[in-house]
Amino acid sequence: MKKQLQVSFSLLLRNILFLTFFFSIVNAAFAGDQSSKNVQPGITEKLGSIISLDTQLNDENNSPVTLKQLIDKPTIVLFVYYECPSLCNPLMVEVASQIDRIDLTPGKDYKLVCISIDDAETAANAARKKKNILEAMQKEVPHSAWRFLTGSKENVSKVAASAGFFYKKEGTLITHASALIVVSPQGKITRYLMGTTSLPFDIKMAVLEASEGKVTPTIAKILKFCFNYDPQGRKYVLNITRIAGGGILLLAIIFVIVLSVKPRKTAKS
Repeated sequence: MKKQLQVSFSLLLRNILFLTFFFSIVNAAFAGDQSSKNVQPGITEKLGSIISLDTQLNDENNSPVTLKQLIDKPTIVLFVYYECPSLCNPLMVEVASQIDRIDLTPGKDYKLVCISIDDAETAANAARKKKNILEAMQKEVPHSAWRFLTGSKENVSKVAASAGFFYKKEGTLITHASALIVVSPQGKITRYLMGTTSLPFDIKMAVLEASEGKVTPTIAKILKFCFNYDPQGRKYVLNITRIAGGGILLLAIIFVIVLSVKPRKTAKS
């Protein structure tokens, strides 16, 4: 009897472990599947995670490309679709407008990548949108500095899920949020700027943050010291505590120098 109970318990435990393993695989599959009916449109921030770099997409010339090939500088990633009737066009126009005002050079200091979340769109849609956006800008932006991509449903959803960007297609419309997702040259997600509007200063600071590990100008280091990101207000604000602390430390150093130099002058006289 005791032996039968041990065998039954062992089988029950084995079945529980198997079911747990099975459902974990199913949940993982659905977590990366944007076509699931359970997907809720929105953004789940994945700061510090690496965006999917090796997934194949297509550029505006219909050539296969991966983000790993494109991202070698701080990069602003936008998940949009080019024939979107609502949020996407204002977002891209707004970004273009702010780029005109930022004293950083596209292609040299950073790049931009748009990825269409509509698998029905082709390279022709991407090329047409790119032409319209770049021609409307005041600043000269190299074609290699702002790329417009498309891809299959599976591949685009994989890249979007890796960035925490979730959307839902219903008929010809796609429900989605709007954000600028800033990644480092290594593909690490460093900042989300939510909404369809961002201040030029916020974009500049996000790009400077993403360039950590690379040599940055002294003024950039000063800016990063004086400002920090407010996640509630979704913008960069003056770090009064840090500035005050730095000022007090500077005054203390000056005071020590004055005290150490003054006795020498008195001794000489």
